[in-house]
Amino acid sequence: MKTLKTLVAAVALTVPLFAAAQTASTPRIDARQDRQEARIDRGVQSGALTEKEAAKLDRGQTHVQNLENRAVSDGAVTTRERARIEHAQDVQSQRIYREKHDRQHDFNHDGRQDRPRQALRQEHRNAGQHRGPNR
Repeated sequence: MKTLKTLVAAVALTVPLFAAAQTASTPRIDARQDRQEARIDRGVQSGALTEKEAAKLDRGQTHVQNLENRAVSDGAVTTRERARIEHAQDVQSQRIYREKHDRQHDFNHDGRQDRPRQALRQEHRNAGQHRGPNR
């Protein structure tokens, strides 16, 4: 009888361990998603990203989140699913970098793309030529 109680207790203690091992936990993926979303937010705040660029990047983040949700839905994230999600995050990270470092800016936060600095310089030069010499 004592052996039976010990066996039942051992089984009762190990079942939750198996259940915990089966739950799909993706803390590294979640943390990276959070960091990438923060990069997008900082890009909008600094003006390095236009609203249109940020919306496009947000759609990419949603795609990665959907991949993760599908992978987690069956209770376990396989190595192949994890690799696919991480690859999608790599691609998204490159897109964030490219969009933040291109020549499209919204420094005055008016929702419109600012003109490139070269165009502004040329306008200033042209404006100076039309005034004529100061006499």
